Amino acid sequence: MRGLFSTAVVLMVALMIVTTEAGKNKKEKGKGAKGGASDCAEWRYASCVPNNGDCGVGVREGTCNDQMRKLKCKVPCNWKKEFGADCKYKFGSWGECDTATGSKNRSGTLKKALYNAECQPTIKVSKPCPAKTKTKAKGKKGRGKEN
Repeated sequence: MRGLFSTAVVLMVALMIVTTEAGKNKKEKGKGAKGGASDCAEWRYASCVPNNGDCGVGVREGTCNDQMRKLKCKVPCNWKKEFGADCKYKFGSWGECDTATGSKNRSGTLKKALYNAECQPTIKVSKPCPAKTKTKAKGKKGRGKEN
């Protein structure tokens, strides 16, 4: 009886070791397929290329030596093409309206460059000045219909 019990314990321990090793091999295979572990340290990524149109879900290709990797990415639909979607800037407030050009400006300083993107340290953006609209006083609404 003791011999049968000790044999069962040895078989259970052996089974646990085999299943643990099998689990490790699966994890290593998964890393290779997804590109998680690599000998390469200097990955270079291209900008995100949308699948359709100018924005939305797309693919970013990365290269390092002879290795190549594709990552899913997303280009926001409100991105500014002049400085790209991978360059993140901190902007100041809008300046006064320049009557000569009909626009107002603000500048931004580089906050973060994603995927080793080449970004300008400072940028300047402009937008048209708002059109002058006449504001109506609240009390005047509907007054012309009464008389």
